[in-house]
Amino acid sequence: MVSINEDAYDVIVVGSGGGLVGAYVAAARGLRTLVIEKTDRVGGTLAYSGAGVWFPGCAPLRRAGLGDDVDDARTYLRDIVADPSREALQDAYLAAGVGLIDELEKNPWFQSFVHGPVPDYFTSAPGASPTGHTVFPMPLELAELKENAGLVRRSLPTERWGFDEGPVVSGGRALAGRALAAFLETGSGTLRLNTALENLIVEDGRVVGIEAVSEGERVRIRATRGVILAAGGFEHDRELREKHQPPLTGEWSNGVEANTGDALRAGVAVGAAIDLLDEAWFVAGLVQPDGRPVFHTGTRGGIWVNGAGERFVNESRPYDQVGHEILRRHNSTGVSHIPAHWIFDQRLMDRDSFGGPPDEPVRPEWLESGALKKADTLEELAQLIGVPFDALSRTVEEFNGYARSGVDERFHRGESVWDQMFHHIVPFAADPRQNFPAKPETEWPNPLLLPIDTAPYYVATILPADIGTKGGLKTDEHARVLRPDGQPIPGLYASGNTAAAMSGRVYPGAGTPIGSSIAFAYLAVLDIAGATD
Repeated sequence: MVSINEDAYDVIVVGSGGGLVGAYVAAARGLRTLVIEKTDRVGGTLAYSGAGVWFPGCAPLRRAGLGDDVDDARTYLRDIVADPSREALQDAYLAAGVGLIDELEKNPWFQSFVHGPVPDYFTSAPGASPTGHTVFPMPLELAELKENAGLVRRSLPTERWGFDEGPVVSGGRALAGRALAAFLETGSGTLRLNTALENLIVEDGRVVGIEAVSEGERVRIRATRGVILAAGGFEHDRELREKHQPPLTGEWSNGVEANTGDALRAGVAVGAAIDLLDEAWFVAGLVQPDGRPVFHTGTRGGIWVNGAGERFVNESRPYDQVGHEILRRHNSTGVSHIPAHWIFDQRLMDRDSFGGPPDEPVRPEWLESGALKKADTLEELAQLIGVPFDALSRTVEEFNGYARSGVDERFHRGESVWDQMFHHIVPFAADPRQNFPAKPETEWPNPLLLPIDTAPYYVATILPADIGTKGGLKTDEHARVLRPDGQPIPGLYASGNTAAAMSGRVYPGAGTPIGSSIAFAYLAVLDIAGATD
């Protein structure tokens, strides 16, 4: 490989997910900005997401009549995070969300964000909102991007199974496409694909550029004002996962496979402090016919049991909390919870199908691959998954009693505002392309508690997956990367999953990961541009 010296930019952004929004903010201020992306498409894990951002008090919420509730959200964060060392990060995040949305909505590419009613995840905490603080970008016709349409990363279902997405995209693909167009249209933005970060260049204690491999050549690119690391986490780095998050290895992650901790390692190499490397945005993952799990948002029926045939959690609990609970119990109880077994019956299949349309409730590949198993009796089902039949029978009998009374006395499924959202929708399950309206259920008092008593019986596999790691470089309220002594490394910033999360070990509400990515990239640009006041 040949070493090449290139002209300097004002700002270099490493990563093209949420960092692309920060790059637009920089370029819109006239800062010559370079975005480098490791792969051949922009969007990162953002492109796999619904692109919700958790921004209390922002304009779309006020337009929806929900008022300015930043103080309530601050109370909520203080309570659930319970970590005074993160309070300055929380305050910065809350202020950034309001300002960033105001700035983005001035650009026609971003149009108007809209509120999506998703309850905050800790529904009983002080300050929690039953309607949530999450706003979403508008869908986008890819043709509007013209020659750049093919640069936007495809969705996870398309990459995994080749599903046809059509000419209009939504969620993360829409936000990535809009950010790309807005960034390039400034005239101050440059995109370089197939360019992987290797090292940071430091002179006199300041980060002044990067070393990368671009199209097979080693390059050195200078940044006169700052480098923003926004390259995702280390979810697919087996060494780091095994070291910090056993028994996980990264193979079950729903993050983009290129996220292997390059930016994290580069930051550590120049003296950055790290935090929360044992954490991730955990989710329950439903194993698909290809043998890998996909993010499962919630469960409307059936039960999950561990290796002892016992139920262990409210299956409709917010996904990060469920993911944490699977790992906690697996690592502490002496009973295997990996995998967990989702058991349900024909009654539930008839009501909800298995993620497919009503005329095709389960597709052949599910049963042919063994991702979904079927049995005529519970005893046969217990044998299929290797759990004690006596224990499983007792567990089902107890649950059926709860179904008759409508009250889940052990885990309280169906009681929270979050759970009750699933009364009305069929969550993301076997077919990630679409959700189907729930059929009316009037016979049983709690729509989330149907008895398991109608043969045949089914079992699917649940694994602890994630949508990215959440530990990384320690940063301050300006997104500046810190040394172990708490002093910033001049010229170096981090956002999103490259940085340790402002929310600590909890997941406050839908859109916190993406919100953190774009909010702290925005704060980094404000600091670089000298606009922190």
